Amino acid sequence: MSSSIRNYVELKKNVTNYSVKNLGRVAVIMGGIAAEREVSLNSGKAVFEALKSQGVKADLLDITSINQLIELSGKYDRVFNIIHGRWGEDGGVQAVLDAIEMPYTGSGMAASALAMDKLRTKWLWQGLGLSTPSFMVVSEYLPFVASDFTMDFPVIVKPVREGSSIGMRKANNLQELTEAIIFAQQYDSEILIEKWITGREFTCAVVDGIALPLIELKTDHEFYDFDAKYKSNNTEYLCPVSLDESLEIAMKLLSVQAFDSVGCQDWGRVDLMLDEKNQAWLIEVNTVPGMTDHSLVPMAAKAVDLSFGELVVWLLSLTVNND
Repeated sequence: MSSSIRNYVELKKNVTNYSVKNLGRVAVIMGGIAAEREVSLNSGKAVFEALKSQGVKADLLDITSINQLIELSGKYDRVFNIIHGRWGEDGGVQAVLDAIEMPYTGSGMAASALAMDKLRTKWLWQGLGLSTPSFMVVSEYLPFVASDFTMDFPVIVKPVREGSSIGMRKANNLQELTEAIIFAQQYDSEILIEKWITGREFTCAVVDGIALPLIELKTDHEFYDFDAKYKSNNTEYLCPVSLDESLEIAMKLLSVQAFDSVGCQDWGRVDLMLDEKNQAWLIEVNTVPGMTDHSLVPMAAKAVDLSFGELVVWLLSLTVNND
């Protein structure tokens, strides 16, 4: 039995035997003020229903202000944060919860802010020698000059601080690149132009230091965009993946290293590409991934025999350990 399988067996036993009485009263916070608000509302409802099914005392709260967060003090023992995108995922909510000494799921303020910033995350990975696609930046101080552009096409254009593939476009030539930059600038003043990796797309959920089974994403869109994630009925999710065991292990180790290097804790998801030469490339870290029963982290948990309810209890149990 491989070490990862032993981890999964032990994990199942620990989660199944965990007493939800230790969790006290839980506030599931969702909504927020970002472009991903609707996704967060769906995640929040799913988490809340799963917690109720496990016997956890929980309330579901649509949070849009700092005052609402402050009012949680004294009413709840811990928070399940499922606010996606800016404010909920970039350190804003975490800073307020830290200030009122309220335990919460996921990464702390600094790691959340860094992970939400694709550019500075990539600078960190580059400095550590971790593989991430080459890129350039467009900003107020580094305006785009078409005549100076030297990267090979195609490229992918991204707002630096958005999630759910919002504001992203592929560009095959200078005209498309210019249009993609203008489009992305609707969402952020800093824009990432990244080398397009031709190959297979994977994601790796990391929970409590354990890399769950990889999931391969297959879409008939040009990339795994917002519609492919949330609207398309043709997107395929393959788990287990069709990879040599040594390559799968290497990708999981890379994912954990990428996650740890940003300072993330407890749970999250690392997205990767595998090119035609079987070279893995880090794309980004998500510190508050989607959590409906059709989302990727629950899908990975299911592959190791953990139900959605068991998964959310596991995530909350990590906040008890951090009290």
